[in-house]
Amino acid sequence: MKRVASDLRRLKGNNVSSGIVSRVLFLSLSRCGFFHPASLMPEQGPRMNGFSLGELCWLFCCPPCPSRIAAKLAFLPPEPTYTVMQLEQQESAATVGTPTSSCSLHLTERADWQYSQRELDAVEVFFSRTARDNRLGCMFVRCAPSSRYTLLFSHGNAVDLGQMCSFYIGLGSRINCNVFSYDYSGYGVSTGKPSEKNLYADIDAAWQALRTRYGVSPENIILYGQSIGTVPTVDLASRYECAAVILHSPLMSGLRVAFPDTRKTYCFDAFPSIDKISKVTSPVLVIHGTEDEVIDFSHGLAMYERCPRAVEPLWVEGAGHNDIELYAQYLERLKQFISHELPNS
Repeated sequence: MKRVASDLRRLKGNNVSSGIVSRVLFLSLSRCGFFHPASLMPEQGPRMNGFSLGELCWLFCCPPCPSRIAAKLAFLPPEPTYTVMQLEQQESAATVGTPTSSCSLHLTERADWQYSQRELDAVEVFFSRTARDNRLGCMFVRCAPSSRYTLLFSHGNAVDLGQMCSFYIGLGSRINCNVFSYDYSGYGVSTGKPSEKNLYADIDAAWQALRTRYGVSPENIILYGQSIGTVPTVDLASRYECAAVILHSPLMSGLRVAFPDTRKTYCFDAFPSIDKISKVTSPVLVIHGTEDEVIDFSHGLAMYERCPRAVEPLWVEGAGHNDIELYAQYLERLKQFISHELPNS
Protein backbone atom coordinates (compact mmCIF):
# COMPACT_ATOMS: atom_id res chain seq x y z
CA MET A 1 0.00 0.00 0.00
CA LYS A 2 2.91 2.38 0.72
CA ARG A 3 4.23 1.79 -2.79
CA VAL A 4 0.81 2.47 -4.30
CA ALA A 5 0.57 5.72 -2.36
CA SER A 6 4.08 6.67 -3.44
CA ASP A 7 3.30 6.03 -7.10
CA LEU A 8 0.08 8.02 -6.88
CA ARG A 9 2.02 10.91 -5.34
CA ARG A 10 4.41 10.82 -8.30
CA LEU A 11 1.48 11.08 -10.69
CA LYS A 12 0.09 13.99 -8.71
CA GLY A 13 3.54 15.55 -8.79
CA ASN A 14 3.15 15.55 -12.55
CA ASN A 15 -0.08 17.55 -12.13
CA VAL A 16 -2.25 14.49 -12.71
CA SER A 17 -4.93 14.11 -10.03
CA SER A 18 -6.36 10.70 -9.19
CA GLY A 19 -9.75 11.91 -10.43
CA ILE A 20 -8.26 12.89 -13.76
CA VAL A 21 -6.35 9.59 -13.85
CA SER A 22 -9.59 7.64 -13.53
CA ARG A 23 -11.49 9.81 -16.00
CA VAL A 24 -8.83 9.88 -18.73
CA LEU A 25 -8.15 6.18 -18.29
CA PHE A 26 -11.84 5.42 -18.68
CA LEU A 27 -12.46 7.74 -21.63
CA SER A 28 -9.28 6.79 -23.46
CA LEU A 29 -9.84 3.06 -23.26
CA SER A 30 -13.62 3.10 -23.64
CA ARG A 31 -13.20 4.64 -27.09
CA CYS A 32 -10.99 1.78 -28.13
CA GLY A 33 -12.92 -1.17 -26.78
CA PHE A 34 -10.84 -1.68 -23.64
CA PHE A 35 -13.80 -0.85 -21.40
CA HIS A 36 -17.17 -2.35 -20.80
CA PRO A 37 -19.88 -0.24 -22.43
CA ALA A 38 -21.73 2.30 -20.34
CA SER A 39 -24.75 0.00 -20.22
CA LEU A 40 -22.83 -2.33 -17.94
CA MET A 41 -21.97 0.41 -15.48
CA PRO A 42 -24.15 1.12 -12.43
CA GLU A 43 -27.02 3.58 -12.73
CA GLN A 44 -25.90 7.18 -12.74
CA GLY A 45 -26.30 9.53 -9.84
CA PRO A 46 -24.52 12.77 -8.88
CA ARG A 47 -21.40 13.07 -11.04
CA MET A 48 -17.78 13.82 -10.10
CA ASN A 49 -15.25 14.59 -12.84
CA GLY A 50 -17.78 13.22 -15.30
CA PHE A 51 -18.35 10.01 -13.31
CA SER A 52 -21.27 9.13 -11.10
CA LEU A 53 -20.40 7.92 -7.60
CA GLY A 54 -21.84 4.54 -8.53
CA GLU A 55 -19.53 4.27 -11.52
CA LEU A 56 -16.49 5.19 -9.45
CA CYS A 57 -17.39 2.70 -6.74
CA TRP A 58 -18.04 -0.05 -9.31
CA LEU A 59 -14.74 0.61 -11.04
CA PHE A 60 -12.36 1.20 -8.14
CA CYS A 61 -13.98 -0.18 -4.97
CA CYS A 62 -15.68 -3.48 -5.84
CA PRO A 63 -13.13 -4.80 -4.91
CA PRO A 64 -10.37 -2.15 -4.71
CA CYS A 65 -7.50 -4.28 -6.04
CA PRO A 66 -5.53 -3.51 -9.22
CA SER A 67 -6.12 -6.91 -10.82
CA ARG A 68 -9.90 -6.62 -10.58
CA ILE A 69 -9.82 -3.02 -11.80
CA ALA A 70 -7.72 -4.12 -14.77
CA ALA A 71 -10.23 -6.84 -15.58
CA LYS A 72 -13.05 -4.31 -15.74
CA LEU A 73 -11.01 -2.07 -18.01
CA ALA A 74 -9.49 -4.54 -20.44
CA PHE A 75 -11.95 -7.36 -21.11
CA LEU A 76 -15.12 -7.29 -23.15
CA PRO A 77 -16.22 -10.90 -23.71
CA PRO A 78 -19.01 -11.18 -26.28
CA GLU A 79 -22.05 -13.34 -25.86
CA PRO A 80 -20.76 -16.82 -26.84
CA THR A 81 -20.97 -17.46 -30.58
CA TYR A 82 -20.53 -21.22 -30.35
CA THR A 83 -21.18 -24.30 -28.27
CA VAL A 84 -19.18 -27.47 -27.83
CA MET A 85 -21.00 -30.79 -27.96
CA GLN A 86 -19.74 -34.22 -27.02
CA LEU A 87 -19.34 -36.40 -30.11
CA GLU A 88 -20.21 -39.76 -28.61
CA GLN A 89 -23.18 -39.63 -26.30
CA GLN A 90 -22.23 -42.95 -24.73
CA GLU A 91 -19.16 -41.39 -23.16
CA SER A 92 -19.63 -40.84 -19.46
CA ALA A 93 -20.30 -37.35 -18.23
CA ALA A 94 -17.10 -37.56 -16.21
CA THR A 95 -15.03 -37.46 -19.38
CA VAL A 96 -16.51 -34.22 -20.68
CA GLY A 97 -14.02 -31.39 -20.24
CA THR A 98 -10.99 -33.65 -20.01
CA PRO A 99 -8.09 -33.09 -22.42
CA THR A 100 -8.87 -36.36 -24.25
CA SER A 101 -12.66 -36.15 -24.64
CA SER A 102 -13.96 -35.75 -28.21
CA CYS A 103 -16.19 -32.77 -28.98
CA SER A 104 -17.70 -31.01 -31.97
CA LEU A 105 -18.11 -27.32 -32.72
CA HIS A 106 -21.55 -25.79 -33.22
CA LEU A 107 -21.60 -22.16 -34.34
CA THR A 108 -24.49 -19.79 -33.67
CA GLU A 109 -25.73 -17.04 -35.97
CA ARG A 110 -23.69 -14.57 -33.94
CA ALA A 111 -20.52 -16.15 -35.31
CA ASP A 112 -21.40 -14.42 -38.62
CA TRP A 113 -19.60 -17.01 -40.72
CA GLN A 114 -20.91 -18.87 -43.76
CA TYR A 115 -19.07 -22.14 -43.32
CA SER A 116 -18.99 -25.45 -45.15
CA GLN A 117 -18.89 -28.90 -43.59
CA ARG A 118 -15.44 -29.36 -45.09
CA GLU A 119 -14.21 -26.32 -43.19
CA LEU A 120 -15.78 -27.51 -39.95
CA ASP A 121 -14.18 -30.92 -40.41
CA ALA A 122 -10.77 -29.24 -40.22
CA VAL A 123 -11.59 -27.81 -36.79
CA GLU A 124 -11.17 -29.78 -33.57
CA VAL A 125 -12.39 -28.42 -30.25
CA PHE A 126 -11.81 -29.73 -26.75
CA PHE A 127 -11.42 -28.62 -23.16
CA SER A 128 -8.33 -28.28 -21.06
CA ARG A 129 -7.90 -27.20 -17.44
CA THR A 130 -5.83 -24.28 -16.16
CA ALA A 131 -3.69 -24.12 -13.03
CA ARG A 132 -6.36 -21.80 -11.60
CA ASP A 133 -8.94 -24.56 -12.12
CA ASN A 134 -10.83 -22.96 -14.99
CA ARG A 135 -12.09 -25.05 -17.89
CA LEU A 136 -10.45 -23.77 -21.06
CA GLY A 137 -12.08 -23.99 -24.49
CA CYS A 138 -9.42 -24.88 -27.07
CA MET A 139 -9.45 -25.12 -30.86
CA PHE A 140 -7.04 -26.78 -33.30
CA VAL A 141 -7.42 -25.87 -36.97
CA ARG A 142 -5.59 -28.28 -39.25
CA CYS A 143 -5.00 -25.95 -42.19
CA ALA A 144 -1.79 -27.49 -43.49
CA PRO A 145 -1.26 -31.07 -42.26
CA SER A 146 2.27 -31.21 -43.69
CA SER A 147 3.30 -27.88 -42.18
CA ARG A 148 6.20 -27.71 -39.79
CA TYR A 149 4.80 -24.84 -37.73
CA THR A 150 1.71 -24.30 -35.60
CA LEU A 151 0.58 -20.86 -34.49
CA LEU A 152 -0.51 -20.57 -30.87
CA PHE A 153 -2.87 -17.65 -31.41
CA SER A 154 -4.06 -15.37 -28.58
CA HIS A 155 -6.93 -13.24 -29.89
CA GLY A 156 -8.23 -9.76 -29.05
CA ASN A 157 -10.42 -8.71 -26.14
CA ALA A 158 -13.86 -8.56 -27.77
CA VAL A 159 -14.08 -11.83 -29.76
CA ASP A 160 -14.27 -15.56 -29.09
CA LEU A 161 -13.26 -18.69 -30.97
CA GLY A 162 -16.51 -18.85 -32.91
CA GLN A 163 -15.87 -15.43 -34.42
CA MET A 164 -12.19 -16.13 -35.08
CA CYS A 165 -12.55 -19.61 -36.59
CA SER A 166 -13.00 -18.42 -40.18
CA PHE A 167 -9.98 -16.12 -39.88
CA TYR A 168 -7.85 -18.96 -38.55
CA ILE A 169 -8.74 -21.18 -41.50
CA GLY A 170 -7.94 -18.45 -44.00
CA LEU A 171 -4.72 -17.37 -42.30
CA GLY A 172 -3.35 -20.86 -41.77
CA SER A 173 -4.03 -21.97 -45.33
CA ARG A 174 -2.28 -18.89 -46.73
CA ILE A 175 0.86 -19.04 -44.63
CA ASN A 176 1.01 -22.86 -44.51
CA CYS A 177 0.61 -23.21 -40.74
CA ASN A 178 -1.81 -25.02 -38.49
CA VAL A 179 -3.50 -22.83 -35.89
CA PHE A 180 -4.14 -23.59 -32.22
CA SER A 181 -6.18 -21.10 -30.23
CA TYR A 182 -8.11 -20.85 -26.98
CA ASP A 183 -10.68 -18.65 -25.28
CA TYR A 184 -9.65 -16.69 -22.22
CA SER A 185 -11.34 -17.49 -18.92
CA GLY A 186 -14.86 -16.05 -19.10
CA TYR A 187 -14.92 -16.07 -22.92
CA GLY A 188 -16.87 -18.50 -25.08
CA VAL A 189 -17.16 -21.84 -23.30
CA SER A 190 -14.25 -21.16 -20.93
CA THR A 191 -15.23 -20.88 -17.29
CA GLY A 192 -14.05 -18.38 -14.69
CA LYS A 193 -13.67 -14.64 -15.06
CA PRO A 194 -11.30 -12.63 -17.23
CA SER A 195 -8.32 -11.32 -15.30
CA GLU A 196 -4.62 -10.67 -15.78
CA LYS A 197 -3.65 -13.70 -13.69
CA ASN A 198 -6.06 -15.88 -15.62
CA LEU A 199 -4.57 -14.65 -18.91
CA TYR A 200 -1.21 -16.09 -17.93
CA ALA A 201 -2.71 -19.33 -16.61
CA ASP A 202 -4.81 -19.68 -19.76
CA ILE A 203 -1.90 -19.50 -22.18
CA ASP A 204 0.12 -21.86 -19.98
CA ALA A 205 -2.67 -24.44 -20.25
CA ALA A 206 -2.94 -23.88 -24.00
CA TRP A 207 0.82 -24.32 -24.42
CA GLN A 208 0.78 -27.58 -22.48
CA ALA A 209 -2.27 -28.87 -24.38
CA LEU A 210 -0.66 -28.14 -27.73
CA ARG A 211 2.49 -29.96 -26.69
CA THR A 212 0.91 -32.99 -25.03
CA ARG A 213 -2.24 -33.57 -27.09
CA TYR A 214 -0.70 -32.91 -30.50
CA GLY A 215 2.96 -33.58 -29.77
CA VAL A 216 4.10 -30.23 -31.15
CA SER A 217 7.57 -29.37 -29.86
CA PRO A 218 8.53 -25.80 -28.82
CA GLU A 219 10.80 -25.37 -31.85
CA ASN A 220 7.73 -25.82 -34.06
CA ILE A 221 5.44 -23.40 -32.18
CA ILE A 222 5.02 -19.77 -33.24
CA LEU A 223 3.37 -17.62 -30.58
CA TYR A 224 1.01 -15.08 -32.14
CA GLY A 225 -0.67 -12.41 -30.03
CA GLN A 226 -3.07 -9.73 -31.23
CA SER A 227 -3.85 -6.62 -29.15
CA ILE A 228 -4.61 -7.82 -25.58
CA GLY A 229 -3.42 -11.24 -26.77
CA THR A 230 0.12 -9.90 -26.93
CA VAL A 231 0.08 -9.72 -23.12
CA PRO A 232 -0.04 -13.49 -22.43
CA THR A 233 2.08 -14.09 -25.54
CA VAL A 234 4.95 -11.96 -24.25
CA ASP A 235 4.62 -13.45 -20.78
CA LEU A 236 4.89 -17.01 -22.09
CA ALA A 237 7.69 -16.15 -24.53
CA SER A 238 9.68 -14.58 -21.70
CA ARG A 239 9.65 -17.96 -19.92
CA TYR A 240 9.86 -20.48 -22.77
CA GLU A 241 11.82 -20.52 -25.99
CA CYS A 242 9.85 -21.26 -29.14
CA ALA A 243 10.27 -21.05 -32.92
CA ALA A 244 9.19 -17.41 -33.09
CA VAL A 245 6.89 -14.72 -31.71
CA ILE A 246 4.53 -12.44 -33.64
CA LEU A 247 3.18 -9.37 -31.86
CA HIS A 248 0.23 -7.81 -33.70
CA SER A 249 -0.61 -4.32 -32.36
CA PRO A 250 1.08 -4.85 -28.97
CA LEU A 251 0.74 -2.63 -25.92
CA MET A 252 3.54 -1.68 -23.56
CA SER A 253 1.26 -1.67 -20.50
CA GLY A 254 -2.24 -0.66 -19.52
CA LEU A 255 -1.30 2.69 -18.00
CA ARG A 256 0.82 3.63 -21.00
CA VAL A 257 -2.21 3.20 -23.28
CA ALA A 258 -4.00 5.95 -21.36
CA PHE A 259 -0.94 8.08 -20.59
CA PRO A 260 1.55 8.01 -23.48
CA ASP A 261 4.11 10.02 -21.51
CA THR A 262 4.40 7.38 -18.77
CA ARG A 263 8.08 6.49 -18.46
CA LYS A 264 8.07 3.84 -15.74
CA THR A 265 5.95 0.92 -14.65
CA TYR A 266 4.00 1.69 -11.50
CA CYS A 267 3.05 -1.08 -9.10
CA PHE A 268 -0.63 -0.71 -9.98
CA ASP A 269 0.00 -0.86 -13.74
CA ALA A 270 -1.50 -3.86 -15.54
CA PHE A 271 -0.12 -5.94 -18.39
CA PRO A 272 3.53 -4.71 -18.17
CA SER A 273 4.75 -6.36 -21.37
CA ILE A 274 7.39 -3.68 -21.88
CA ASP A 275 9.23 -5.03 -18.82
CA LYS A 276 9.14 -8.63 -20.08
CA ILE A 277 9.97 -8.27 -23.75
CA SER A 278 13.73 -8.05 -23.12
CA LYS A 279 13.60 -11.61 -21.73
CA VAL A 280 12.24 -13.05 -24.99
CA THR A 281 15.03 -14.98 -26.71
CA SER A 282 13.07 -16.17 -29.76
CA PRO A 283 12.89 -14.19 -33.03
CA VAL A 284 10.16 -11.54 -32.76
CA LEU A 285 8.16 -9.92 -35.56
CA VAL A 286 6.29 -6.78 -34.49
CA ILE A 287 3.33 -5.61 -36.60
CA HIS A 288 1.58 -2.29 -36.03
CA GLY A 289 -0.55 0.20 -37.95
CA THR A 290 0.79 3.74 -38.06
CA GLU A 291 -2.71 5.16 -37.54
CA ASP A 292 -3.78 2.80 -34.75
CA GLU A 293 -6.54 4.58 -32.86
CA VAL A 294 -6.64 2.06 -30.01
CA ILE A 295 -3.03 1.29 -29.11
CA ASP A 296 -0.78 4.03 -30.40
CA PHE A 297 1.92 3.16 -32.92
CA SER A 298 4.53 4.21 -30.34
CA HIS A 299 3.74 1.03 -28.39
CA GLY A 300 4.75 -1.21 -31.27
CA LEU A 301 7.88 0.84 -31.86
CA ALA A 302 8.93 0.67 -28.20
CA MET A 303 8.33 -3.08 -28.02
CA TYR A 304 10.38 -3.56 -31.18
CA GLU A 305 13.27 -1.52 -29.79
CA ARG A 306 13.34 -3.59 -26.59
CA CYS A 307 13.40 -6.98 -28.37
CA PRO A 308 16.83 -8.67 -28.25
CA ARG A 309 16.05 -10.69 -31.39
CA ALA A 310 13.62 -8.49 -33.26
CA VAL A 311 13.48 -8.99 -37.02
CA GLU A 312 12.49 -6.32 -39.53
CA PRO A 313 9.09 -5.06 -38.30
CA LEU A 314 5.99 -4.45 -40.36
CA TRP A 315 4.74 -0.89 -39.99
CA VAL A 316 1.55 -0.69 -42.04
CA GLU A 317 1.21 2.87 -43.27
CA GLY A 318 -2.31 4.21 -42.72
CA ALA A 319 -3.62 1.08 -40.99
CA GLY A 320 -5.64 1.29 -37.79
CA HIS A 321 -6.17 -1.25 -35.04
CA ASN A 322 -8.60 -3.61 -36.74
CA ASP A 323 -7.73 -3.51 -40.44
CA ILE A 324 -4.08 -4.53 -40.75
CA GLU A 325 -5.11 -7.91 -42.16
CA LEU A 326 -6.70 -6.15 -45.14
CA TYR A 327 -3.35 -4.86 -46.40
CA ALA A 328 -1.41 -7.03 -48.86
CA GLN A 329 1.89 -6.58 -47.01
CA TYR A 330 0.44 -8.32 -43.95
CA LEU A 331 0.40 -11.79 -45.53
CA GLU A 332 3.53 -11.07 -47.54
CA ARG A 333 5.53 -10.25 -44.41
CA LEU A 334 4.21 -13.28 -42.52
CA LYS A 335 5.13 -15.61 -45.38
CA GLN A 336 8.61 -14.09 -45.65
CA PHE A 337 9.18 -14.37 -41.90
CA ILE A 338 7.98 -17.94 -41.54
CA SER A 339 9.37 -19.37 -44.77
CA HIS A 340 12.74 -17.61 -44.98
CA GLU A 341 13.78 -15.94 -41.73
CA LEU A 342 13.33 -18.64 -39.10
CA PRO A 343 16.16 -21.04 -38.31
CA ASN A 344 16.06 -24.13 -40.55
CA SER A 345 13.12 -22.70 -42.49
